[in-house]
This record gives sequence, structure tokens and C-alpha cells, in this order.
Amino acid sequence: MSYTAPLKDMLFNIEHLARIDQVAQLPGFEDAGLETAQAVLEECAKLNEGVIAPLNWEGDKNPSFFKDGNVTTTPGFKEAFRQYAEGGWQGLQHPVDFGGQGLPKTIGAACGEILNSANMSFALCPLLTDGAIEALLTAGSDQLKETYLEKLVSGQWTGTMNLTEPQAGSDLAAVRSRAEPQPDGTYKVFGTKIFITYGEHDMAENIVHLVLARVTGAPEGVKGISLFVVPKFLVNADGSLGARNDVHCVSIEHKMGIKASPTAVLQYGDHGGAIGYLVGEENRGLEYMFIMMNAARYAVGVQGISVSERAYQKAVQYAKDRVQSRPVDGSFTTAAPIIHHADVKRMLMTMRAATEGCRAMASVAAAAYDAAHHHPDAEVRKQNATFYEFLVPLVKGYSTEMSLEVTSLGVQVHGGMGFIEETGAAQYYRDAKILTIYEGTTAIQANDLVGRKTARDGGTSAKAIAAQIEKTEAELKARGSANALAVAKRLAAARQAFIDVVDFIAANTRSNPNAAFAGSVPYLMLAGNLMAGWQLARALLVAEDLSAKGQDVPFMQAKITTARFYADHLLSRAPGVRDAIVEGAEAVTALPAEAF
Repeated sequence: MSYTAPLKDMLFNIEHLARIDQVAQLPGFEDAGLETAQAVLEECAKLNEGVIAPLNWEGDKNPSFFKDGNVTTTPGFKEAFRQYAEGGWQGLQHPVDFGGQGLPKTIGAACGEILNSANMSFALCPLLTDGAIEALLTAGSDQLKETYLEKLVSGQWTGTMNLTEPQAGSDLAAVRSRAEPQPDGTYKVFGTKIFITYGEHDMAENIVHLVLARVTGAPEGVKGISLFVVPKFLVNADGSLGARNDVHCVSIEHKMGIKASPTAVLQYGDHGGAIGYLVGEENRGLEYMFIMMNAARYAVGVQGISVSERAYQKAVQYAKDRVQSRPVDGSFTTAAPIIHHADVKRMLMTMRAATEGCRAMASVAAAAYDAAHHHPDAEVRKQNATFYEFLVPLVKGYSTEMSLEVTSLGVQVHGGMGFIEETGAAQYYRDAKILTIYEGTTAIQANDLVGRKTARDGGTSAKAIAAQIEKTEAELKARGSANALAVAKRLAAARQAFIDVVDFIAANTRSNPNAAFAGSVPYLMLAGNLMAGWQLARALLVAEDLSAKGQDVPFMQAKITTARFYADHLLSRAPGVRDAIVEGAEAVTALPAEAF
């Protein structure tokens, strides 16, 4: 059940693909170069490997429980969270003005992967707090910032995101929670919110809920939604905690995975109204909440990478230990560890290639985020923002869908023992399933990719990225090695498949929207597959150079092998997906609902 952070691969991405040297030239990040990244990641690994990872299986066996309105978390969680907060990890990426360390996302994202690999249930608490901090930084008044941010950034208090209601689900236009203005400028909030991660727990002094609700008389639909801060405990003028607010947990869910993370049903206003404070302006709540959601969507994609890495490490160790049957090549005269069997190697390589490809894509996206927010040139900021926004649904959607394949293969490598809970392989599979659902299902990410990121500009942004990929193909061809040429061929075919689908979407979104959106999830998978494969192709070029110079040859050769495997076994899926989308749309759109 042990976990070792893949620091070497993370630092390879940070240095050579995300280009931390360029990030460190951005205003405010001058001290955040490779040396800082390595030191931070090493310290992060120590805490997570030694303290937080050992609690992962314990959380699955002894999850959080609800009694008399209170939630008690898994034994050890409270103490581990105290160490996490005291180490300054909650404030890693947040502004120094509020007690944070102000490090770039390029470094913070890698730390996020380590934390989630160690213990995804535990990591959800700081993940939601990060989102609350971002929303307040962007839209909160000076008073709200002064009251809440320092305590959130320190980890002394935690944050939540309250969107979903029993009747609404992902359709936020159907939100019914209401907010009544009060003479003192506060609001009284009433309603029920469900699926609230860490909506109640015992790990922090206070919980700061960010809640969507309608002000009395607001317009119907999404245009009438406002955002409010509703703390569990009211905050006195001197910053101390005051009376308990009228928000209470009435139950927590019993789930197939992430069992240690309490998913709460919260009731607002049963005793006169929960005191809430408006964030920003009335009726702009959804706009502000999307700040949290965008941050959370990227973070959930990283969770997909995290659980895949954990499943991969578990499967490799089992394959080395499990002795069964002789390999078909006759290399053993007796039964051998199953890692010598060809199909087990195929499964393990699929797990590794998919995980490393998504990690590389997420790392590059993080660097684009840093440039989009900190580069002094407005045009460079705009270009990076466009690139990052295109990648967010891919990091979220592709990485999480990929995690289901990877964690399923992890169970398969274990054979019958993988189906037995005591081996631990099944937990990763169960935990991974939620990732394709929360913070917007894969279909919601895909609709965003089709509607906002592809069709809105007629495919211009998508094709601009494809042009960058074509430059990498040219570099591979110029390199001329057998591996570079093979990857270039696969990359070119996948890129052309991507362009064909972009053209199909641009041509059909208005005239035949059902055809354009019927293939939205396959398009997302194709695009994510391509972006991850592109980054591994770039990695191959670097690894060949460094290997030729004698630098860490075993690691560089493994990276080359992984890139080649990804191209042959995963990038090769793209043309078939293109055909299914372009040629198979009619088969989907022609089916009436009554046919099911």
C-alpha cells in the first residue's frame, strides 16, 4: 500500500515541457526556478509518503461518520490535516499578502498530484478550500477578504462549494435556495444543498460555505443567481469565532469510493435563516462560482492522474511479486513473476503511458495558466489564456476517463486477487469513478469543448494548437531516429483526425447541432489523447538529446520507450474515433428517445 512520489518524472516535465526557466522570469516568480521546484516537491513527498498516504486504506475501511449533527473523520485525518496546514501547504499557490507562498501553478499542480495520490479523500478538503480562496480573491469585497482569506490560506478554516440541490443536479438554472436582504446589508439564506464535499467535519475550527441562492425578486434561470459566504460559525469584528450560524448537516452520503471524504447534505435556515454575505454583485453568482469550478475542474483532472499513478505503482509491485506460469518465450523453465509475461507488460505500459501523458499535459497547462496571469505582455497573456482554457476540459475529462481505464487495468493485473478488497487494488478503481462525474460530468466538459472552445471561433483556436503540433512533427522527422519517425507518423495521423473533427463541428454546430454534439465526448477523448501524445512526443526529443549526452540514461530511455508505446497503442486510436464521429453521427441522431 506504500506510495512513492514520481519526482523524477514531475521534475522532467517541469523543466523541459513546462519550461520552469521561463515561468521564473514572470513577475513575482523570480525565485521559483527548478531548484525551488525540486526542494518544494521533495518536502511535499516526505509529508505525503510518511503521514498522509498511510491513511488512505484506513479511510476506505473506516470512513467518516455522521452522528447527532456532527461528522467525525477517519482516525488520523485531523492530526494529518494539522500537519498539512502548519507546513503551509494550503497556501502554496496563494498570495503572500494573505499568508500564502505565492508559488506558480506549475509547481503547485505537481504538489497537488502528490497529495491526491497519497490520499484522494483527504485531499478533497484542501481542494475545495483552494476554490473558495480563488473566488474570494476575484470577487470578494475588501471586508470579506480581510475576514476570511488569511484563515483559509493558513488552513485554520476550510471552504466548500454549494451548488447542487435535490431537484437541480447539474442544471443550476433550477436552483431554488433563496436569500432575503436584511437592513444591515446581510442576507438570510434558506434552502437545501446536497453533495457538499467536506460540508461538515472535525478538522478545522470553521467551515466557510460559498452558496448559490436567489435574492428575493431575482430573475428566473441562471441570470438570477447570486453567491454568498455563509460561515458555519459567525465571525466577530476582532476575527474570533462567534455564534453558530443556521446551517446544519442533516446527513452524509454512503458512497462506492472516496469514503473517507464526508459528502454532506446541508440545510440552511431551519431556525430563522442562515446569515450570508454577498460576494460581488447580485445576480452574478454563477459567474463567480465558475471561478471555483474552473480551478476545481483542473484539480479533478490532476486527481485522475494521481489515482492512476497510485494504481500503477500497486500493479507493478504485485506483478514483480506474483509468481505464476512460464513466459511463452521460454526465458524461464519454471513459473516466473508475472511481470515477465507479455500481456502483463502491455497492461503496465498502457497504465504508465496514459498516466505520464496526462501528467505532461497537465504540467504544460499549468505553465500556460501562470503565463496567462503573470506575463507582462497582454498579447502573450491572451494566447496562453486561450491555450489553457482549451486544455481545461481535456485535463479534467480525458485524464479522469483515462483513470478508469488505468485503475481497471490495475485490478486486471492482480487477476482474481484484484477483485478482493484486501489487496487494495479495487479501492483505486472505486475512487476513480467519481472523477468523471463531479465538477461537471465528462459530457458537460465535452459540451464546453465543442460549444465554447471549438465552435465559437469556428475552430480557429483548435487549429492554432494543431499548427504547433505540426511543428513538433517536423522536429521529429528532422531528428530521423527510428522512434522519432514512428512517433511523427502517429502524431500526424492523430492531428489530421483532430482537424477533421474540428471542421465537422464548425460546419454542423448551427445547422445540425445534434450531429455536432453527438460526438462531443469522443471528440474530447480524441483531443485529450492528441494533447497528451504531443507532450510525450516533445519529451521523446528531449530524452533522446539527454540520453546521447549520458544524462540519467536509464530514465531517458524509459521515457523514450513510453512515448513510443503511447504513440503506437494510444495515439493510434485517434483515426477510428474520427471516423465514428464524422461518419457515425447519423446513427446517433436518428434514434428517437422511444427506441431505448
